[in-house]
Amino acid sequence: MTGVEEGTASLHALGQDGVLLRFSLRVDTQATAAVQFVARALGDMSPAGVVDVVPALSSVLVRFDPARVTRDDIARHLRDLAALAPRQGKDLNAARRIWHIPAALGGAAGPDLAEAAAMAGLGPDAAIRQLAETPLRVLAIGFAPGQPYLGLLPDIWDIPRQTALTPRVEAGALVVALRQIVLFANPSPTGWRQIGLTAFRPFQPAADDPVPLRAGDEIRLSLATTDEIAALVRDGDPKGGARLEVTP
Repeated sequence: MTGVEEGTASLHALGQDGVLLRFSLRVDTQATAAVQFVARALGDMSPAGVVDVVPALSSVLVRFDPARVTRDDIARHLRDLAALAPRQGKDLNAARRIWHIPAALGGAAGPDLAEAAAMAGLGPDAAIRQLAETPLRVLAIGFAPGQPYLGLLPDIWDIPRQTALTPRVEAGALVVALRQIVLFANPSPTGWRQIGLTAFRPFQPAADDPVPLRAGDEIRLSLATTDEIAALVRDGDPKGGARLEVTP
């Protein structure tokens, strides 16, 4: 199966119980739209024997139980979904779930925002407006439990990582590079530039749903002050003032 081309997509065997459907070797909005279409379709109705669906930036991994279903059956189903996935245009389907997350951008909350904005050709105020006005999508979750990669930002934000590590950013930090924003789940070193801070915790181990964000969710940053974010952190609510809209 490895390398079997399906138009612009390809199917690949992965281990004893995985099939990878890849739409592109680079990240772009069209590949993301196709990935999220397939992930949503599998979430609505997965074939018997599917045990996990893991969408990434430009591919979807499906894990299956070999005792219940064959790799060929999974590949056949993915081939059919790939044929239906969007191939033209760059618009994602409307999100079913929209998160409004308070965020402080710049200043003490985003010590690297001015540098990142300059690399994008913007002043700090214009950068903050653009970041707040750009609807983001959860492209993938990884690196740490629950940690989302958000995007895609406009092309001018295709800025590189730093050349050296920042020793530590706090949980809730927003960092930017390569047209993506990462919302950190835990304190961590990073090679990305910190532009803001939230009180939202994408990994909430004590909650009924410990990973509240899902691939395909829309994220809208609601501007807040550093003091307001600090107060939300003190309140101890892991949602950090976030509000979720759900549509049918």
